[in-house]
Amino acid sequence: MDNDRKHTSKVVSKWLKDNKVKVLEWPSQSPDLNPIEDLWAELKKCVRARRPTNLTQLHQLCQDEWAKIHPTDCGKLVEG
Repeated sequence: MDNDRKHTSKVVSKWLKDNKVKVLEWPSQSPDLNPIEDLWAELKKCVRARRPTNLTQLHQLCQDEWAKIHPTDCGKLVEG
């Protein structure tokens, strides 16, 4: 729950209340604490820089760039 409108709509709020779901307070526009988001952003940047021209090429470039990601890079994202 990050205070996005889809999470705070009346329908969602009612469902959460009716189903007794406890929701933690969360500041709006807080930084994402999920390191995979940073990894996806980096992958997207690298693939975009190579300018794929079709779906097949996009798929191959994604695989190529993903293979270049070293486990220590992932560890740095988790630690950061």
